Amino acid sequence: MEFVSCLNKQKRLKELFLSLKTPEERYEQIITMGRELPPLPKEERIEENLVAGCQSILYCKLTLHKGKVHIYAASDALISSGLAALLCAIYQDEPPQAILQCPPLFLSEVGILESLSPNRSNGLSSLYQKISRDVIKSMS
Repeated sequence: MEFVSCLNKQKRLKELFLSLKTPEERYEQIITMGRELPPLPKEERIEENLVAGCQSILYCKLTLHKGKVHIYAASDALISSGLAALLCAIYQDEPPQAILQCPPLFLSEVGILESLSPNRSNGLSSLYQKISRDVIKSMS
């Protein structure tokens, strides 16, 4: 498999979230991850980096360095920060193609998508779409 690292990251997150017994524990884990998200510099909190379709204000910036993806995000809501942190945990330091060919399937496998409000679920989808668009732009 070409994206073993990306799949292994998803497997570890899947194991972590399956070990949590209640939706409240899953939310707490997501919030904890959001608190640990590396900060996006204030000067990068611009319209171009704003995630459209997100319930909260969420900024996301993708860069490439030595052929590896680096994602930075910031939100005014801890749950949105945590959802961004989930995607960062999967795709940080991966090749750009991993974002396009290794979707975050574990999110539905562990019930995260189902436990989110429709607006939060749409926001997470919008974030993944923005990251995908940004990586395509960076490859051209």
